[in-house]
Amino acid sequence: MRMTDGLSPKERTGEPYIHLETGRVGWVDYLKGFSILLVVMMHSVLGVEEAMGSEGWMHVFVQTAQPFRMPAFFMVAGLFLMRSIDRPLDRYIDSKVVHFVYFYLLWLTIQFVFKAPGMAMDGGLAAPLIAWLTALVQPFGTLWFIYILPIFFLVTRALRRLPAAAVAIAAFILQMLPIHTGVVVIDEFASYYVWFFVGYAYCDHIFRLADLMRTRLPASLAFSAIALAAIWLFTEWTPGNGAAASQWPGVSFAVGLTGAAALIAICAALDRYRLARAIRWCGAHSIVIYLAFFLPMAASRVILVKSGLIDNVGAVSLLVWIAAVVGPAVLFLLVETTGYGRFLFERPGWARLKPSALQARP
Repeated sequence: MRMTDGLSPKERTGEPYIHLETGRVGWVDYLKGFSILLVVMMHSVLGVEEAMGSEGWMHVFVQTAQPFRMPAFFMVAGLFLMRSIDRPLDRYIDSKVVHFVYFYLLWLTIQFVFKAPGMAMDGGLAAPLIAWLTALVQPFGTLWFIYILPIFFLVTRALRRLPAAAVAIAAFILQMLPIHTGVVVIDEFASYYVWFFVGYAYCDHIFRLADLMRTRLPASLAFSAIALAAIWLFTEWTPGNGAAASQWPGVSFAVGLTGAAALIAICAALDRYRLARAIRWCGAHSIVIYLAFFLPMAASRVILVKSGLIDNVGAVSLLVWIAAVVGPAVLFLLVETTGYGRFLFERPGWARLKPSALQARP
C-alpha cells in the first residue's frame, strides 16, 4: 500500500512515508544504513586498534554508539514483522528462516575458504572442518546476527497471541539479567530480543514518532544532539572504575532507547530533504554489506598496518571502515551489472520452500 506525504497520521494509521519512486520507506532505510555503518565501524576500528596496539580518535564514535548500535539494528529488523507474522507457516518459514539459513551457510563457507589455511597451520588439517561444524551450533564471527534472527522470528510468532506488554516486560527483565553462559545464542538472545520485540510490537508508535520528528525537525535535531551528548557522558562515566553507567541494568535499556530515538530524528531529517543518499543506499542493501564486509575489512587492515605507510590509528581505522563498506557495494554492483554471482546476495529457487513443503497452518 503506497502512501503520499499529504496523508494525515490518522489516515496512514501508523504507516510510514513510502517513496513512490522506490516503494521503500525512506527513513527506515536511513536507520538501517546508520545501523549497518555503525556495526561495520565497530569491527573495523576495534580490529585496527588491536593490530596497532592503541586507541585512535575514531574510538570515541564506537564507544558512544555502543549503547544503541545493536538495539537499533534489531529494532529495525522487527519493524515490518507485523505485516507477515500471520502468513501461512510454510511461507513464514521460507522467508524468515530458510532465507537466513541459506545466507549463513553460504557466507560461513566463503569465510572459511579464506580462513582455512591459517586454521590448518595452527590446529592441523582437521581444524577448519571442526570449526565449520562447530559454527552450526555456535555462530561464527560477524555472522551471529544472521544466525540469531530466524530464532527471533520463530519465537515472536510463537508468542504472538500473548499480550505484547507482558512479553516486552519479560524480555526487558531478561535483558537486565547478568546472563553470560558463553553460548552465543543464549547470551545474545537475552541481550537483544527485547529490541526486536519492541520493533515488532510497537511499530505503530515508532512510525508515529518518526512522523512527529519529521514535522518538528528543529526540536527533533536539538533532542538528538542533547541525547547523543548525554549518551557519550554515560559511556565515559565509570564510577569506581567499574562498568560504564551506560551498561548498568535498566540504564542500558533507557540509553539504548534514547539513542535509537536520536537516530530516528536524524533519519527523518535526512529523508525529508533527500540528503546523504549513500546512507540510505547502505540501508536498502544492508544485508549485502553485512555479509561481505569482512574480506575488504581484513585485507585493507593487513595492507595498511603491515605497510606502515600511515601510523595514525584513527586514520587507518577510517580507511579500513571505508574499504569495508565500499568493497561489498562494488561487489554487489559487479554482480548486478554482469549477472554473475547473483547467488551471493539473492537466494536461488532451489533454496526456497515449495508451497506444499509444509502443510500446517497457523
